[in-house]
Amino acid sequence: MENKNVIIVGCARSGLAASKLAKRNGCEVTVYDQKAYSNFHQDVQQDIDDLRAMGIQFKLDENISLLDYDLIILSPGVPTDLPFLEEARNRGKNIIGELEYASTFCKAPIVAITGTNGKTTTTTLVGEIMKAYNKHTYVVGNIGRAFSEDVLDIPEDGIVVAEVSSFQLETTKTFHPKVAAILNITPDHLNRHKTMENYCQAKYDVFKNQTVADTIVLNEKDPYFEEAKKLAPSNVITFNSDVQTAQGAYKEADALYENIGQQTERICAVSELKIVGAHNIENALAAIAICTAFGVPRSIIIDELKCFMGVEHRLEYVCTKKGVDYYNDSKATNVDAAIRGLLGMSKPIHLLGGGMDKKISFEEWVKLFDGRVKKLYVIGECKDQIIDECNKQGFIAYEAYETFAQAIKAAYSEAQKEECVLLSPACASWDMFESYEQRGDLFKEIVNHLEG
Repeated sequence: MENKNVIIVGCARSGLAASKLAKRNGCEVTVYDQKAYSNFHQDVQQDIDDLRAMGIQFKLDENISLLDYDLIILSPGVPTDLPFLEEARNRGKNIIGELEYASTFCKAPIVAITGTNGKTTTTTLVGEIMKAYNKHTYVVGNIGRAFSEDVLDIPEDGIVVAEVSSFQLETTKTFHPKVAAILNITPDHLNRHKTMENYCQAKYDVFKNQTVADTIVLNEKDPYFEEAKKLAPSNVITFNSDVQTAQGAYKEADALYENIGQQTERICAVSELKIVGAHNIENALAAIAICTAFGVPRSIIIDELKCFMGVEHRLEYVCTKKGVDYYNDSKATNVDAAIRGLLGMSKPIHLLGGGMDKKISFEEWVKLFDGRVKKLYVIGECKDQIIDECNKQGFIAYEAYETFAQAIKAAYSEAQKEECVLLSPACASWDMFESYEQRGDLFKEIVNHLEG
């Protein structure tokens, strides 16, 4: 990986971090993006200027050929089937992703967590437990900190906890976590993966290089559990929020248990958790299984589990205005996550939904509106698709808005005391925002400035 002529495709956070890593390892580095410099956010422009000062070249909004480069590194957001990438692949060029590239420099054991939903909460929780166990723990990946940013600083006796997406996994070749987890698989990103078979295969790539000396943690309730268990080459342990597992973590009689060792041990009562909702019980069970499999003492797991407060943008309580509670669930970027958001609310809901179309059905989400959602305030490029589904299901308490702020202010004016306003879009944010974080931050900013 040293002294290569490298091109990074994609000028996002991961791509820029990979360019710095490649430069530090003596490579000639070029970064390519289809966007012009003037179209990037000011912060990204500053990063580009700083990297240019380091001797990294940028080709922005230009026609290029990848055939002159020894190694092609993709940012996760770059589709792998673009014509110029297909041409390079057919000519035998080595194409990998940023996660793969960074992992080749890592000497510490890796814990990798993937799944359609719950990745960020579980990764954050596992990260907190691991930090209490080993101060040299680094939490990286899809969670917001590129692996390439930290990898050269991670000691051999450290621990890497990585949130990994299907976009990152589909460009791996040698990525090898000591402990991996697939939390769940439900339809998502089909605009990129095209089929559920392709999407599942990308998730299964998390264990493709594991051996019997490694561990994969799987959700027994997931519809793809049996398939994943059959394909995994590693030791399988499980979690289940309904019944006892043969070997893993489970919930029984309002308490959490693990039976990975020689005997079953009670971890804590559900009431002792500060994170709420059935989905967070599953996230907690997954974290227990992952950390126990890694060898973390039970006392550390219990202490950190009981004080964990959750993550930003996932059923995050914002404030109460005029007796109405406001919740930021901007990270609900698909239907399954948004369903979990609805089920996590105990009050009548004024729901903010809509965003970028990911070619998934909204049927199961809308079916849950009756008796829960007082009104839907819909925005974004797929608002017509959501409205069509509402009409099919006989739900007519909806209204479309051109801007996010208009929708929030309408919900504010209509919600009554002892009700709640929930941002849980069921869609990606990229039609109107740079990220789900930006969408959630704006929601909180507007809400906090409302009179109340």
